[in-house]
Amino acid sequence: MPIKFSPLFTITPGIAQCLMRIEAIKEKVSALPLTPTVLASLRKTAKLLTTHYSTMIEGNRLASEEVRDVIEHQGHFPGRERDEREVRGYYAAIAQLEQYAATEQPITEKVIQTLHALVMSNGRSRVTPTPYRDGQNVIKDGSTGVIVYMPPESKDVAVLMQQLIHWIKERQDLPAPLVAAIVHYQFATIHPYYDGNGRTARLLTTLVLHLGGYDLKGLYSLEEYYAKNLLSYYRAISIGPSHNYYMGRAEADITDWIEYFCEGMACAFENVIKQMTSAQKLGEKDHSELLRTLEPKQRKVLELFQAHEWITTNEINDLFGFKQRTSAALCKRWVDSGFLKIADPSNKGRKYVLAERFLSLI
Repeated sequence: MPIKFSPLFTITPGIAQCLMRIEAIKEKVSALPLTPTVLASLRKTAKLLTTHYSTMIEGNRLASEEVRDVIEHQGHFPGRERDEREVRGYYAAIAQLEQYAATEQPITEKVIQTLHALVMSNGRSRVTPTPYRDGQNVIKDGSTGVIVYMPPESKDVAVLMQQLIHWIKERQDLPAPLVAAIVHYQFATIHPYYDGNGRTARLLTTLVLHLGGYDLKGLYSLEEYYAKNLLSYYRAISIGPSHNYYMGRAEADITDWIEYFCEGMACAFENVIKQMTSAQKLGEKDHSELLRTLEPKQRKVLELFQAHEWITTNEINDLFGFKQRTSAALCKRWVDSGFLKIADPSNKGRKYVLAERFLSLI
């Protein structure tokens, strides 16, 4: 029988200090004085780096520039077709994650199963949620063949995943970084799939952070921190008195893992400040005062006007995953507030343009 999930940890001075660093940076970045053009460029770079590092952790052989080539130009590298499929799948999963976050989609088993299906999809946008494994999946050391972890039996996986989802919903009392750290650990512990568990765990972690208000405009990559010192990553997450799940793994004190995770998150956040500073040094005009007058969704919509002179509710639907009625109501409110102007008033093909005072932002 599965063991009821009740994580054991202590908030140490080190964890508390990391949480304060994270909060301080979050406040600085909330008013990031960069135009949508630069933000979009930085965000895309972060997504590519996240894809590169998360797949690299699992043994992917493509360099960062090769990952960019595969995603942006359908590049092909003979003999590394599996690596190409992995990066396309992970990039597609990030896109779905962003949509979940934008629509504030609660985390469910279907959400997790869909992210996993995308990870394994070779970049397809439409997938069927992946069912959990139906057998054991022993993890061995690649060089010695020694068992390093024996996950719970397949008959217990569904219950453990249900417990995890329930725990996420009930943990409104914990800071999102702590919830994310614990979710990462527990998903890796359950190991619900034969393959793709690590990548899905990292995506799920990011989704928890985004939904908790720690998206930082999509500019950070936790995966880079993990990948640059893999030994520390594996050592931190391999907690417990035995390699067997049923012999203490679920009851282990995970304080060390949480401290490692929070330190990595603080470092990743601090890297965003460095990126911001670099962009400013390149001569980017400070538009922070004008940007502060906009809601987060309005800032996101500015990206649409980089490619289009006018937009319709269909573009809003695609950007946020909204239904037509929701997008229409949102556009009406933005017209009333002076953010948008109606360029074509026809009911079927109503078009909107950006108000003049905001044109300098694109």
